[in-house]
Amino acid sequence: MPQAVYIVSSIRSPVGKAGGVFKQVRPDDLLSFVLKELLKNNPNIDPKVIDDVVIGCAMPEAEQGLNIARIAALLANYPQSVSGVTVNRFCASGLQSIAYAADRIRLGEAELMVAGGVESMSMIPMMGHHPAFNIKTFDEDNIGIAYGMGTTAEQVVNKYNINRDSQDQFAFESHQKAINAVNQGYFKDEIKPYEVITQSYDLDSQERTQQSVTVSADEGIRFDTSIDQLAKLKAAFHVNGSVTAGNSSQMSDGAGATLLCSEKALKLFDLTPMARFVGFAVSGVDPKIMGIGPVLSIPKVLTQCGLKQRDIGHIELNEAFAAQS
Repeated sequence: MPQAVYIVSSIRSPVGKAGGVFKQVRPDDLLSFVLKELLKNNPNIDPKVIDDVVIGCAMPEAEQGLNIARIAALLANYPQSVSGVTVNRFCASGLQSIAYAADRIRLGEAELMVAGGVESMSMIPMMGHHPAFNIKTFDEDNIGIAYGMGTTAEQVVNKYNINRDSQDQFAFESHQKAINAVNQGYFKDEIKPYEVITQSYDLDSQERTQQSVTVSADEGIRFDTSIDQLAKLKAAFHVNGSVTAGNSSQMSDGAGATLLCSEKALKLFDLTPMARFVGFAVSGVDPKIMGIGPVLSIPKVLTQCGLKQRDIGHIELNEAFAAQS
């Protein structure tokens, strides 16, 4: 019989824009910071008993390559006995890492797991530095690698007759919800402020100076946006399209980590659960409209868990594009 799995702590760095506040911060440094903070949040935990660190990364190369999970764990002074593994399911890499960690516990193979994700889109561009596609992926439409994400969003718009006004309205309301969350302090416990240290060198004086700034809030929330401003933006992907920079998500830098445990570990370390992990499901769809993946995966996981959609009080959905959300 599967063991119960509990989420007992979940924290993250602020999320920066690509080319923004974290543009000079290495992703392994950002992740190691979050891993350290996770242990600070849970002083009852002996890090030696952590069974594994599972980290999702969409582009695991260069500064975030070489198994960043293991590297960041060592940088965070986790015991050498604590291993690490990096997971790639593109945008769902972090979620997948939590699911894999939960599976280890459900099977009785682990009692305490750390899972999370990291990405620096400042340092690692989308598709990586040197993509080497199989040419066949461009010859066959059903393979779909040739489609950019913005193009898939426009395909969703066309298939489901989604107009520009509704996309802009959704984007505006998303920012308003985020602003309200900030004002109400909802992110206070999950965001850990990060000190960014930058250095500069003056060629004339031959002096090196160092500056630091503490980042404590997400960079992408537009406090000054309006429907009128969103409506003025040009289509970003198709000349006559309706998907814009304003109703699409930004490219980001950030890291997050979650502590999962069994009921045995919950009692042993006197931990208080935030939530219980119940189920997980994935589903592939036509690559041309990849954004509708949740339409198939949500019913799948509900069936798996013996639930109906009416049983769910809140659904948190990735807002990659207003069109698919």
